[in-house]
Amino acid sequence: MAYKYLVIVESPAKAKTIEKYLGRNYKVMASVGHIRDLPKSKMGIDVENNYEPHYISIRGKGDVIKSLKAAAKKAEKVFLASDPDREGEAIAWHLAYLLGLDLSEKNRVVFNEITKEAVKAAFKEPKTIDVDLVDAQQARRVLDRLVGYSISPILWRKVKKGLSAGRVQSVALKIIIDREKEIRAFVPEEYWSIDGNFKKEKKKFKANFWGVDGKKKKLPNAEAVKEVTQKITGKDFDVTKVEKKERKRNPALPFTTSSLQQEAARKLNFRTRKTMMVAQQLYEGIALGKQGTVGLITYMRTDSTRIADSAKNEAAEFIETTYGKEFSVHGGRKAKNAQGAQDAHEAVRPSSVLRTPDEMKKYLDKDQLKLYTLIWSRFVASQMTPAVLDTMKVTLAHNGVIFIANGSKVKFKGFMQVYVEGRDDGKEDKENILPDLQVGDVVNSVDIEPKQHFTQPPARFSEATLIKALEENGVGRPSTYAPTLDTIQRRYYVKLAQKRFEPTELGEIVNSLIVDFFPQIVDIHFTAGMEGDLDKVEEGKEDWIKVVDRFYKPFEVELTNAEEKIEKIQIKDEPAGFDCDLCGHPMVIKLGKYGKFYACSNFPDCRNTKPIIKEIGVICPVCHEGQVVERKSKKNRIFFGCSRYPECEFTSWDKPVGRDCPKCGKYLVEKKVKGGKQVVCVNGDYEENVQK
Repeated sequence: MAYKYLVIVESPAKAKTIEKYLGRNYKVMASVGHIRDLPKSKMGIDVENNYEPHYISIRGKGDVIKSLKAAAKKAEKVFLASDPDREGEAIAWHLAYLLGLDLSEKNRVVFNEITKEAVKAAFKEPKTIDVDLVDAQQARRVLDRLVGYSISPILWRKVKKGLSAGRVQSVALKIIIDREKEIRAFVPEEYWSIDGNFKKEKKKFKANFWGVDGKKKKLPNAEAVKEVTQKITGKDFDVTKVEKKERKRNPALPFTTSSLQQEAARKLNFRTRKTMMVAQQLYEGIALGKQGTVGLITYMRTDSTRIADSAKNEAAEFIETTYGKEFSVHGGRKAKNAQGAQDAHEAVRPSSVLRTPDEMKKYLDKDQLKLYTLIWSRFVASQMTPAVLDTMKVTLAHNGVIFIANGSKVKFKGFMQVYVEGRDDGKEDKENILPDLQVGDVVNSVDIEPKQHFTQPPARFSEATLIKALEENGVGRPSTYAPTLDTIQRRYYVKLAQKRFEPTELGEIVNSLIVDFFPQIVDIHFTAGMEGDLDKVEEGKEDWIKVVDRFYKPFEVELTNAEEKIEKIQIKDEPAGFDCDLCGHPMVIKLGKYGKFYACSNFPDCRNTKPIIKEIGVICPVCHEGQVVERKSKKNRIFFGCSRYPECEFTSWDKPVGRDCPKCGKYLVEKKVKGGKQVVCVNGDYEENVQK
């Protein structure tokens, strides 16, 4: 016999890595994900018989199952080493069923990182399959199937074929639409600020208007500003108060799945799906030359910020050696997990802090290196001392008018030596160093500049901020964020415009029906409570059948009500205003899977369709005949092209502005730059109009 033991994991990459660690007595094979699931063609849940799921082998997995069964027969023992979460436990359970393994035997092997030490240690202490974990996953699957396969057919009959509804996706859609309603209802309010530029001797600094005669004053309009500026009769301002403080700033905690997805979106411009795909590659193993294949990070689906003591100790030694003793926090920083966190395993961290990004870059592709650097830096910073900042607040007064200047200076970098967390507003924390000012000093105003502003509506959700909202509300779990965002986009319930979610007409119709007829589904508190119940099932404190039953009984009543009361919604075609160039019938605007498009009203006799394109009011700078129109690439990125395509092949990622460069005569385009937009020549030798 060539091998004694068979080990089964999910992915071929993981199998390849582990086989190198275990030696010739072990054969490692991949199930390539799930091998059994509920049927696609029907509900597959026996509601009358304790919600018993009817599992079948997944279509196309026949050869995989056959080869696993054959290999299992030749082995003395089979080990199931799927991922360390509910999904992984369920895969192991399904494998055990198909291979006829005894659930009371210790054939389950779990490791949080794919390194030689971790894998070998796990095989020394195999466990039995955790049935509570399996039940929690099964309950989620059954709940999602009951919702999806009950509501979706109603949506097909009443609205449009191909629609779907899901437990978590419906909440995500409602959150996006509720924000859109806030934006539509928003009424801007005018307000003003007064910025002052001051100097002491030759050193300049900024201060902002605060109030008058010791009281804070709002500036709602130009009249209020005029009242203040009329009081400023000279350039001399007295320094009436100076407050100096030392402030400590703690580092961000190591990554959870959610915080990793958010930070990768902010700092690397990664979509959620891409972040998880690259993290999976880093977890499953990278070939490191003579070192062999090694998993560079711990498991990437987690809601815990906990760190193993061995990792803390290794980080402390590394930080002391690399940066100095004053940068190291011995024993690491104690952190409390977020409420509702499962804490099944550690935070996302490098499997060894000694594998620095600089050393790893020759083995990683561009995206892998970016994400690994982010994970490594965040973890190292989390184990470092706080940064120390000297802050200074100075009060300036002239004839009762008060300006305040705030300054800060980094006294000791601490963790900021390695990493600083990004912000959702895109702003960076910058030092603002004030001159050495004392009470009684006199400073001169260089200029006083009133500025008019209007309050802004709340921002639409980006992928990062939507994940943050779902997490804060306790909706979904680490494994659900990426597929949820993917589903609402694939169904065309929302679209991304400037990297922000906008609901579509179709999304608003579906949301309205679910809110009216299935309020329980989109109730955030109810959905969060359901997640808590699933966690109790995992802990062995709840029976999964009772959890499902508590949900399904009232849901069944809602279903009956919806069937009777939802009236068929006709999504009417809009007249396009021109005729078909093939048959002469009027063209109409239809709503399809990917948005609106032009189609011939003589369908199905005439199948002529055209994309809807948006003119930007600029003549093509190449042929000078066609209009420049907005188009979308296959990856949904906006670009600009000539309406006469393919006769004219002009395309540009940047928006032409309809003017020529005064230097060379080529056309000008509008480019996005940090802080606004800039008009530049396509030749790159001219720029103008930086809009802050």
